[in-house]
Amino acid sequence: MNYLIISGNPKRDGLCYSVSEEARRGALDGGAEVEVLTLEKLDRCHVCGNGWGTCREEHTCVFGDDGFNAAQGKVWKADAFCFITPVYWGEMAESLKCFFDRLRRCEFGQSRAFSGKPVLLVASPGGTGNGMLTCLEQMDRFSRHTGAIIFDYIGINRWNSDYKRRAVYEAVKAMATGREAGKTI
Repeated sequence: MNYLIISGNPKRDGLCYSVSEEARRGALDGGAEVEVLTLEKLDRCHVCGNGWGTCREEHTCVFGDDGFNAAQGKVWKADAFCFITPVYWGEMAESLKCFFDRLRRCEFGQSRAFSGKPVLLVASPGGTGNGMLTCLEQMDRFSRHTGAIIFDYIGINRWNSDYKRRAVYEAVKAMATGREAGKTI
């Protein structure tokens, strides 16, 4: 199994980073090949041409040399996903949102890269811990729009991180070993 962790976290330390590492460890312990895809160097969608550039017809981005087209290829090859993001103002990180916006345009009118594949949604708010639910709802809408199968939702903050890190590890490991969403164990 190819497991892809898509992280909106711009930092290489802190809570969200440690959670990505737990997800990576869970995928490896579940027997999957795993990669963490970070997005901070990718640009936003330019909505080129008449609102649709090459994305609609060719399913690639004309500005994809920033790493987007390579990232899109990794999404296509993956069998399962974890979307993990810090929470900013009640939403997912801008880098993750921008990536999803570009990807949706390139996926328009074709079989979708996430369709029928399981995804774990993880939101990690700092500060007050607020915004966790609205961020998870935002990722939920994207997942449903693209046909992904939501495996679980995990909100993790500085007050529950001791046991929620373990929950992320266990959820990813279960996915990597082939557990299906909605199946009673």
